[in-house]
Amino acid sequence: MLGWLAADEDRLFRFVAASGLEPGTLRESLHDPGFLGAVLDHVMSDEPSLLACAEALGVKPERIASAWQRLQPPPFDEGG
Repeated sequence: MLGWLAADEDRLFRFVAASGLEPGTLRESLHDPGFLGAVLDHVMSDEPSLLACAEALGVKPERIASAWQRLQPPPFDEGG
């Protein structure tokens, strides 16, 4: 997914701008699980991006959505 994002300069620029990262820190962040979660968040935040990414990766968008959902914190239980 990161390869898809980085393959297009405009897509990568939008991600860097939205994430607040500096272009020079991208390489350092590659092994950070939080960074990879941010990539998923970014793709999931825009349906056309989700669909384009899924097509490029040869997977159904639901598979990406499922991976994203597994990384989300559990819902807060106010009744417990």
